[in-house]
Amino acid sequence: VKVFIQPHYLQNFVQSTFNALTPEKVRGATLVVSGDGRYFSKDAIQIIIKMSAANGVRRVWVGQNGLLSTPAVSAVIRERVGVDGSKATGAFILTASHNPGGPHEDFGIKYNMENGGPAPEAITDKIFENTKTITEYLIAEDLPNIDISTIGVANFSGPEGQFDVEVFDSASDYVKLMKSIFDFELIRKLLSSSKFTFCYDALHGVAGAYAHRIFVEELGAQESSLLNCVPKEDFGGGHPDPNLTYAKELVARMGLGKSDSAVDPPEFGAAADGDADRNMILGKRFFVTPSDSVAIIAANAVNAIPYFSSGLKGVARSMPTSAALDVVAKNLNLKFFEVPTGWKFFGNLMDAGLCSICGEESFGTGSDHIREKDGIWAVLAWLSILAFKNKENLNGDKLVTVEDIVRQHWAIYGRHYYTRYDYENVDAGAAKDLMAYLVKLQSSLDEINSSLKGARSDVSNVVKADEFEYKDPVDGSVSKHQGIRFLFEDGSRLVFRLSGTGSEGATIRLYIEQYEKDSSKTGRDSQEALAPLVEVALKLSKMLDFTGRSAPTVIT
Repeated sequence: VKVFIQPHYLQNFVQSTFNALTPEKVRGATLVVSGDGRYFSKDAIQIIIKMSAANGVRRVWVGQNGLLSTPAVSAVIRERVGVDGSKATGAFILTASHNPGGPHEDFGIKYNMENGGPAPEAITDKIFENTKTITEYLIAEDLPNIDISTIGVANFSGPEGQFDVEVFDSASDYVKLMKSIFDFELIRKLLSSSKFTFCYDALHGVAGAYAHRIFVEELGAQESSLLNCVPKEDFGGGHPDPNLTYAKELVARMGLGKSDSAVDPPEFGAAADGDADRNMILGKRFFVTPSDSVAIIAANAVNAIPYFSSGLKGVARSMPTSAALDVVAKNLNLKFFEVPTGWKFFGNLMDAGLCSICGEESFGTGSDHIREKDGIWAVLAWLSILAFKNKENLNGDKLVTVEDIVRQHWAIYGRHYYTRYDYENVDAGAAKDLMAYLVKLQSSLDEINSSLKGARSDVSNVVKADEFEYKDPVDGSVSKHQGIRFLFEDGSRLVFRLSGTGSEGATIRLYIEQYEKDSSKTGRDSQEALAPLVEVALKLSKMLDFTGRSAPTVIT
């Protein structure tokens, strides 16, 4: 926020974006301007409206109170038609995703294109170059502020001609899209069963603007099943990141907290991040890893979700995400893609009709209904699977649970034990040296394997070691240096990635994955099953020697 409230900072970024777009995407165009409601959003919306008028934009659509989830923005661009037949060609989304909000916390802005997805690199690079040379920006200072709390249309005679601002209901278009994808009647039957209990935590993010409409009004859930569903500028002082560390209240309610609660936990729990594009799925005393979640949705989609009833075009995951989805794709004979981290890579595949469902280990799951990851979509997908598995069973003794579904999946496809070690604020030079050492080490598999056996004899051999590179099958673009991989004979993997080399140093992410096909061994404690590979990873990389760190900052 401190950066964005500097004089002219936001204005320079917005003008640099307008200048990076082709004239027809600006002059006479319809743009969406909204976000997750974090601190400074309301001021930013007024500034962007006035700049849009001065740049010749014809109309701006704003979600009521400035609220639209990132997935809803994508849906509005793709689906909404104005009363005059207008369609949006892009959007300014005001969010810093899963980071905290408030006067001393984070703010962010991004631009999405006419397909509803994030601007491609060619545009973002141009925006960045423009910010370095910009000398002026256009703004209609005399345009009055818009009341964004009231639905309606305001008409003006702007500097470039007629200019309208429409404030519209934040949820309607998104709810309509969800109802066209899922069998709401089947989910409603599940939620009305006395045996099924449910809990949804919006962490005071923008998902709260959708939770009541979808879960209570449409699906009949109890009001008491919603936690922290009032959107707040500072997310209630919390960190709106849906994981076991930050979604403390939900985690405790689901029976996964440090202390045992006397209250029986709900059957199903879920959480969203600040802009509602991420999700966490929980069963009673049971955590579903994001890597397993996307694989299970893909394995059950055709039967459980009407939108996919005619089959999946293909599936995709980000490279660091576990290979659980690969096994499903192979078994179901589906097209499969492994892409670098970044949702735009999925968007390319979807626009080309190659991918239906995709996901990443950082709590992002989605499908080709929009071009962003979608937290509420993932929750409805899980509720659909539960409803489908229980449709003949709602009056029986015991419902099929989240844990049952996950364990059944492991029995069929095997289990990918998975963990991520983050080493934050490592000296940037040391981090780069470690990565360079690993690249050099990859030239000799014999050397790697003898080093492994010296550390642990119970670990499989490495059969391939490389630096991940992706050639986009759609546009032919090549993304290099996307992470260092060690692939083992038994399907296990080690991946090392460098993330961010900011002023605070770099973050080394280490992803450790042990594949277990033997169904008698899929119920082990995750950390215990991964212990041999963890030991090997730390010795192989000389993590302590390079970084001075004997333990990671965060384990997920």
